[in-house]
Amino acid sequence: MLVNCYAYQDGKRIADQVAAPEISQYLRRPECFVWVALKDPAPEEFTALEHQFGLHELAIEDASVGHQRPKIEEYGDSLFAVLHIIEIVNGELAVGEVDIFAGPNYILTVRNRAERGFAEVRARCEHEPDLLRLGSGFVLYALVDAVVDRYFPIMDALETELERLEERMFGGDAARANIEEMYALKQKLMVLKHAVGPLLEGVGKLHGGRVPHICVGTQEYYRDIYDHLSRINQSIDALRDMVVTALSVNLSLITVAENETTKRLAACAALVAVPTLVAGIYGMNFEHMPELKWIHGYPLVLAFMAFADLYLFYRFRRAGWL
Repeated sequence: MLVNCYAYQDGKRIADQVAAPEISQYLRRPECFVWVALKDPAPEEFTALEHQFGLHELAIEDASVGHQRPKIEEYGDSLFAVLHIIEIVNGELAVGEVDIFAGPNYILTVRNRAERGFAEVRARCEHEPDLLRLGSGFVLYALVDAVVDRYFPIMDALETELERLEERMFGGDAARANIEEMYALKQKLMVLKHAVGPLLEGVGKLHGGRVPHICVGTQEYYRDIYDHLSRINQSIDALRDMVVTALSVNLSLITVAENETTKRLAACAALVAVPTLVAGIYGMNFEHMPELKWIHGYPLVLAFMAFADLYLFYRFRRAGWL
């Protein structure tokens, strides 16, 4: 559906909630700039705008199909950008998508599977009319910058989750549950990596070398986005290495715990084996056995069994097996 459509001139808004059939009137005026926002549009809505904006058919195909890899592509004097919007919903990462068509005097955003919009981006641009005069190049920067800035709280949440898992791991909680949650955390990092990695390459083309015409004069802003993406990308790699290390440590702790259990079982078996050995010997019922009819034989054997077990218990305790 059409969320909103505004027209600007010289950095100031000149028309509110422009109806879809009237958009072409403002597009024909070179001094005007049109900003259109769509959310989960129906095919017929998208087709109507396609002809008014003169969008490239390949970009239209990508936007219609959805589930695209993050990218920024140039089509003549316009740009087509695909960005992943990541939101935390009930502790899980929900991945949406925003497709941005940027032309000489228009910005068209198509938001899919994402609840949070870009009202704050519009307010920011309108509070900076000098920069809004730069047109679609600055608005494209503001949109991409807003998406990238939303990655930072997610990164902080994942770091906090890893710290919590590390505390649980050394606190002796269930090892299997820790491993499952660490693997889930690694999957979340991959989701964020898939959003940041390709976008890093695309933004790099907008601030160095031959930049698209609509980005001329805003290269330093895109360089700032590139720096933010580089920081996030490095943080993802570092956190992923920490998760791998934590998994290895958790498995090592499981092995150590199993070894401790094995030692305790071996010690208990030894404590039972000595009395069993003595009782087994005297239970063979041969007629001619030493001390078989001795009056003190039975209590003496019991005392020997108890002494042997106490001595073994002492040695195992000193060795840390019990």
